[in-house]
Amino acid sequence: MVSRLRLLFISPRFLFPLNEGGKIRTVGMLRAMKWGPFDITLVSPAPANAADFADDIASAADRFVSWPEKKAGKLAQMLGVLGPLPASTASDRSAAGRAIVAQELAAGPDVVVADFPHSAVLLPDRLGPASVMFTHNVEAEILERHAAVATGWRRFVWQREARKMDAFERTTLRRFNCVVAVSDRDAVVLSKRYNLGKVPRIETGVDLEFYQYQAPRSEAGVAVFAGAMDSRSNIDGIEFLLRSVWPRVHAVRAKAEMLIAGRNPPPALVAEAAASGMNWRFTGSVADIRPHLHAGDVSLIPLRVGSGTRLKAFEAMASGLPVVSTPLGVEGLGLSPNEHFLAAETGVEFADAILALLSDTPRRTVMAEAGRALLEARYSWATIARQFETICLNAAKRAP
Repeated sequence: MVSRLRLLFISPRFLFPLNEGGKIRTVGMLRAMKWGPFDITLVSPAPANAADFADDIASAADRFVSWPEKKAGKLAQMLGVLGPLPASTASDRSAAGRAIVAQELAAGPDVVVADFPHSAVLLPDRLGPASVMFTHNVEAEILERHAAVATGWRRFVWQREARKMDAFERTTLRRFNCVVAVSDRDAVVLSKRYNLGKVPRIETGVDLEFYQYQAPRSEAGVAVFAGAMDSRSNIDGIEFLLRSVWPRVHAVRAKAEMLIAGRNPPPALVAEAAASGMNWRFTGSVADIRPHLHAGDVSLIPLRVGSGTRLKAFEAMASGLPVVSTPLGVEGLGLSPNEHFLAAETGVEFADAILALLSDTPRRTVMAEAGRALLEARYSWATIARQFETICLNAAKRAP
């Protein structure tokens, strides 16, 4: 029997439940790598109820090692903004976590994978084994895009955070033998921005068994957005949708419904939607996003801020929903406009695209079928896992 190589996978956050895109991507890939060439040890903080997720953890790793998770309070978050590290990175620091990671590195894994640059605050100065940094975004770029749409003092804060993240990301990525991106576009940006040389990339995947295809309905009237509503990027997109897009839709189709499925919608935003008199509904936190996707007729991705690739489009397409998105919302996914999604940037463009799809069942059907076919051909997690395994195996071979 051929012995498996030991892979140490370090995450700065507990990966369950799967309620964020980064968690879904990481766990989807790890699950498809289980029982492959690597014996996987997952290391991360863990909440008090981590035992509730024992089966989920076991599905993604052969071994799990953790330290107690601590949530940063408002004072800590404020101090993070004032400190030298990016605030989002400073919140991941943990003396207990560094001790656990050092202990696991001392055991001599063949490859160590850091999930997100933030995890670098848990690592010692010398990594030892072959090292791989798995980037889900260009982190500094996200903050720069926030600054570009912010106003007043918020713009100053975002600009300062962007400068800190640029410096942190530049130093951190250069410490690793290999940096992995989630799209060709990110690979080019990371390589040029931080002078990294060649940056390999993996595709973005989707669980095609979990997200079952449902053919578009003949009577359409529901648009859906699926995403965490405590994300600043998603809040900005929904504000744009509420203020610049939906009034135009409502003027033509007063009964059309906008469904926002995601945790922690800001009360002020919910109140603004209710006061508008338009047909908007916020679900709050949901245990399973699939019924809400299947309740819709078109999926909207009105994102103006972000980086990396977003899973929203693939989950909607797998479920049989045609997509209307900003170019940023499907950036790096390899989708063709008018075939796999309708592209829109302005409020008028978004409203026109929504109305066009809601009124045209054959068009929605053609687009939905094309989207599902593309995912089945290229974007299963099994395919993505083989890509990542190859990168890790090559890193191990090149290690001294």
